[in-house]
Amino acid sequence: MTKITCWIVATAASVVLPTIASAAELKVFSTIAVETAMKELTPVYEKKSGNKLAITFGTAAALAKRVQNDEKADVLILTPPLLQGLAKDGKASATVTPLVSSGIAVVVKTGAPKPDISTPDAFKNAVLHAKSIAYSDPAAGGASGVYVGKLLERLGIADAVKSKTKHPPAGGNAANLVASGEVELAIQQTPEVMGAQGVDVVGVLPGDLNNITTFAAGLDADTDEGAAVRAFIEFLKSPEATAVFKAKGLDPA
Repeated sequence: MTKITCWIVATAASVVLPTIASAAELKVFSTIAVETAMKELTPVYEKKSGNKLAITFGTAAALAKRVQNDEKADVLILTPPLLQGLAKDGKASATVTPLVSSGIAVVVKTGAPKPDISTPDAFKNAVLHAKSIAYSDPAAGGASGVYVGKLLERLGIADAVKSKTKHPPAGGNAANLVASGEVELAIQQTPEVMGAQGVDVVGVLPGDLNNITTFAAGLDADTDEGAAVRAFIEFLKSPEATAVFKAKGLDPA
């Protein structure tokens, strides 16, 4: 190898190695409400940034509890109240960046008749007459499960439907129970049911029965990747990411 060739190889290495060394792997705790969108956005972000994402999905409440128990993640995609609570306890940065929001939808098995849920009374009647229903277990702390449980009480039908109600495993999707034929009707966050295979969306809960939940991004208080995390959050607010969120049933916050 000539001296000139050696110089070229050495120079190329000096350019490439710092780039590789600067790549980050971001550990992300993310609510399942944005799971389908995040799975589509992950390869896009990784290609653009050169960084890697290691994402753990779960209910926002369960993930917040893990952070409270000193488990570390660079990026936290949860609800604003949970992020604020973590910040108050010194577990997360005080900066909370709203990303997207979603309502709650009803689904039936693909091809099955769609019940009328156009009014609060129609929705109540549909739930009462369904052979079986599913929604997230309120005990697991998921936003939609807690809300639906309280909504059924508010409508005065919680006891009437208790025996025909089934909850998915913690962190699971109630829509999957419809797809498998285990239940007739499921009620869950819109983007979650839209991501399920084998179901048809009947519609969102009518009028003031619907509940809009906002999801936001924050930083773990002890992350060593602050600059990369902030750049990642900016990517999640970009037009490119917003288009994916919208396609998955999420609205810009």
